[in-house]
Amino acid sequence: MTSNKPLSQLNIFSFSGIQMRTFHITWLTFFVCFFGWFGIAPLMPAIRADLGLTKPQVGNTIIAAVSATIFARLIIGKLCDTWGPRKTYTALLIVGALPVMLVGLAKDYTSFLLFRLAIGVIGASFVITQFHTSMMFAPNIKGTANAVAGGWGNLGGGITQLAMPLIMATIMGFGFVKADAWRLAMIVPGLMMLIMAWVYWKYTKDTPAGNYDEIEHTSTSKSTVSFWKACSDIRVWALAIAYACCFGMEITFDGVAALYFFDNFHMEETEAGFWAMLFGFMNIFARAVGGIVADKVGQRFGMRGKGILLASMLLLEGIGILLFAQAGNLTLAILSMLTFAMFLKMANGGTYAIVPFINPKAVGVISGVVGAGGNVGGMLMGFLFKSQSISYGQAFMYIGGIVAITGLLLFLVNFGKTVTLKQTETELQAA
Repeated sequence: MTSNKPLSQLNIFSFSGIQMRTFHITWLTFFVCFFGWFGIAPLMPAIRADLGLTKPQVGNTIIAAVSATIFARLIIGKLCDTWGPRKTYTALLIVGALPVMLVGLAKDYTSFLLFRLAIGVIGASFVITQFHTSMMFAPNIKGTANAVAGGWGNLGGGITQLAMPLIMATIMGFGFVKADAWRLAMIVPGLMMLIMAWVYWKYTKDTPAGNYDEIEHTSTSKSTVSFWKACSDIRVWALAIAYACCFGMEITFDGVAALYFFDNFHMEETEAGFWAMLFGFMNIFARAVGGIVADKVGQRFGMRGKGILLASMLLLEGIGILLFAQAGNLTLAILSMLTFAMFLKMANGGTYAIVPFINPKAVGVISGVVGAGGNVGGMLMGFLFKSQSISYGQAFMYIGGIVAITGLLLFLVNFGKTVTLKQTETELQAA
């Protein structure tokens, strides 16, 4: 028996009903987006040699890859509220696939930088994923559903670390030189995105009750909260800063991990990609654990409990990064990386277990602002990795300290205040 209401439980082995079908298509689409967004990262050793890039130039491309997403996420959040997630995701996939497939046309640093900037728009896919999942599930399970969808989607950023070097190696096996192989390899994730655009349009719905057009969603759009009103809540900015420290670090590490292992431990692209993949592979369960634990804590201790949990995860993440920065050999580096990855990804899940409850009438806007905060963090961290005077190890030291301090400060924020639908409607009538 199917229902047109949000589900109150998550059965990940079920594909029946529009809610679960949308759930699985959404996380898979997000996976493909991350695969394309970070597909270039494990190929950077080859690209660096081909284009003759300096360390500051490599750093600039890493910054470009995450900075465009800041603005894209703010726009995408609003489009989810107005267009609906189905139209928004389909459009993003089509637009984003173009620079992914065409980045191979780059012949110098400037053109490559511009392509990286354009590819960064794909990162806005996260906002749609979290928005759409929130639409399909009831409050008691939103945190878990968002964390599982986000975690499995983020897994694409890990799998691509190994898959893209293997794709490049396969192309070289057909006789192409490395300088051409990396260019041809990037066509693969672009085609995957176009396929998912068709799947998303054909097989998902905006809400359990139907698409926005079918349920005349636009006729009630006046009940949505304005961008500035939604962002006047200090808790939104606290979550944005928290997400800058966890997700910001994740996308930064996705961008530099392969290069770090390649340079520091003198290995081939495929081997460096394998170790970098382990970081992303943690998403298969770690982000989900964060969401599940947050939901359990929320049921017993409320929003205040969720906030304390998030602060704790950030503090432990920061300590783990500090340990990674001081690892003197590959074994210690891998162990400390997996440690901070666990807390980082749990913090990702914990953040978006709070987001849908800040203001139920502005989930899209707040998801966009908090998501953009993650990319602001990634962009700022990127400046550390472009510096000629700071080594990658020192950059990780600075980041670890900042994340740990942020975790301590977050203990002071009270997320216990909630905004109910009735309160929001009253405020709108008075406005």
